[in-house]
Amino acid sequence: MQRKRNIQIIEWEDLDKRKFYSLGVFMTMTTRAAVYPFTLIRTRLQVQKGKSLYNGTFDAFCKILKVEGARGLYRGFMINTFTLISGQAYITTYELVRKYVSWYSSNNTVKSLVAGGAASLVAQSITVPIDVVSQQLMVQGQGCQLTRFKLKPKMAMATGKHKYTFGQTRDIVVQIFHADGFRGFYRGYVASLLTYIPNSAVWWPFYHFYGEQLSRLAPADCPHLILQAIAGPMAAATASTLTNPMDVVRARVQVEGRSSVIETFKQLMAEEGIWGLTKGLSARIISSTPTSIMIVIGYETLKRLSLRPELVHSRHW
Repeated sequence: MQRKRNIQIIEWEDLDKRKFYSLGVFMTMTTRAAVYPFTLIRTRLQVQKGKSLYNGTFDAFCKILKVEGARGLYRGFMINTFTLISGQAYITTYELVRKYVSWYSSNNTVKSLVAGGAASLVAQSITVPIDVVSQQLMVQGQGCQLTRFKLKPKMAMATGKHKYTFGQTRDIVVQIFHADGFRGFYRGYVASLLTYIPNSAVWWPFYHFYGEQLSRLAPADCPHLILQAIAGPMAAATASTLTNPMDVVRARVQVEGRSSVIETFKQLMAEEGIWGLTKGLSARIISSTPTSIMIVIGYETLKRLSLRPELVHSRHW
């Protein structure tokens, strides 16, 4: 006899908010540091013309490591850490919207779909300016011809050789502001919304769906956290595949300084055909797999650790 869903969902009202936020910052920072190199590789693959620089994810990883060293994989990481703010805004919005939607519908898919989309809308409004700057830093060095803005080479004190220095966020910010004004920091905002709202809205329902299906197939004594850790990457791969075309367009709009999503899409199709829409997909799935595992394990563990004391003994995992 098939079991009903046995993965308990911890809702917003069940949480000790102080624990939730303090532990959440650490979890978000750890996750971002672990997957950032693949985010950088994905961006470079998406904005290159054809295969002018790299032949794929593995080739890009090897070339960047060889030419720029391990630090090259973390270009723009320091400014990207400010997305911790958007991360906290995301999970807060997601949980609160789930709570409000539950007043009108008890369907978990509906709650996840609406909450995921709303959370992404709020988070992207904070994240886009940070992404614009960090992506400009990502494509410096070996891929410097891909962007309008270039870091100024400085003299290396120890070696006496010219090389690009890291963390020159101020230099990029000034160039963007001089070229495009304040609006330059929100270049690609619409494309980001068209990418990440559907991605987030799709991820959560698929995550719960896969979790439910796995719970029916798995042995009765299988820990819920393992099922959730498997469901997360499955949902991420599904969402990434569905939304990657718009992610390619978003990256090009932001890095190349374009203003039209439609024109960027048309040019991409004209130059590279339908396969151009799959650029960076493998890097995106590779980065989303450990990200999803870490987020699911970390987020679900975080919620369990943040349960209000009086509820701890009432939950059985």
